[in-house]
Amino acid sequence: MRRVGNGFSLLLVILILAACGRPEPWRREAYVFGTRIEILVQHSAGVDENSAGLAMGEVLREFERLHHTYHAWQPSELTALNTAIAAGRSHAVSAELATLIVDAQKIAAAGDYLFDPGIGKLIALWGFQGDEIVARRPDPTQLNVLLAEHPSIGDLRLNNQTITSKNRGVALDFGGYLKGVALDRAAVILHKRGIQHALINIGGNVMALGNRDGAAGGKSWRVGIQHPRAEQHGGSPLASLDLRDGEAIGTSGDYHRYFEINGQRYCHLIDPRSGRPAVGTQSVTILIPPGPAAGMLSDALSKPIFIAGDQWREMTQRLGLAAVLRVGADGTPLATAAMHARLAVEAPGTKIKLAD
Repeated sequence: MRRVGNGFSLLLVILILAACGRPEPWRREAYVFGTRIEILVQHSAGVDENSAGLAMGEVLREFERLHHTYHAWQPSELTALNTAIAAGRSHAVSAELATLIVDAQKIAAAGDYLFDPGIGKLIALWGFQGDEIVARRPDPTQLNVLLAEHPSIGDLRLNNQTITSKNRGVALDFGGYLKGVALDRAAVILHKRGIQHALINIGGNVMALGNRDGAAGGKSWRVGIQHPRAEQHGGSPLASLDLRDGEAIGTSGDYHRYFEINGQRYCHLIDPRSGRPAVGTQSVTILIPPGPAAGMLSDALSKPIFIAGDQWREMTQRLGLAAVLRVGADGTPLATAAMHARLAVEAPGTKIKLAD
């Protein structure tokens, strides 16, 4: 039996509007980065429907630009670089791409390269570079040949915006990183446009600006964390929490892009050590405090924790993260103390245990 999953959202946004009948936020939705995008702007002083619409439109245009410029398998600046690496050639890149590579290298090294954007060929071999997922395991010989090359973003060298690599097996895929970068870009654009109260959701990576009341002292935006086996719990979220001004939350799960063969699930999160989809974890959710890179960190840092499996606590500590929720392979939710204190359980009959 073969089954394919291609869910669009890792995090369900829950809005609890004030009982006084405050109007609903202005909203824009789109499909970018292979997932559903949702932007909400709350009514507030100095912001009208026109200004909110212009700001949200600018954000969506920036998302589209990032998506097409750094697409991993359709012609883009990223594929041009990957082609040059495969041919053993040096390649000049834009200042923006150079910065993305340097930042991704730092994040990869911090997580012991369990999150590694340089394994694009492994991701492609497993069939996760495409709009449609096919339930098919790769040829073992091809997998072993590619794994023996030990591709890593750490193999890239940057000199005056020129990239070189001695390892031709490297191919960049920013799928586990770019959505977070986009969140940070969105926050900058909205603030420049005078928008102080908004919520941005990119397929489950969410950032809050201000609050849902659109005024000082208002109630925080409330978001719900999707249950990794939601179909077994009536579609209910696993838990919810109030997301404060500038905070970002991100989830990595084995239910977003995956396929099953004879009951064995193969998810899109590839373990660079084995060259195979990571096992042992259903989902990991992390909460990042406010900062200029909160969005990027919420996207990238959930990956090494997910892939670390039973060593997730050690990886959490290594990355300096305080608020983490992990659902193991057996379906047991565990949360660090900082995360546990913020969560409200939503799934009936579920208890989230304290991991500390």
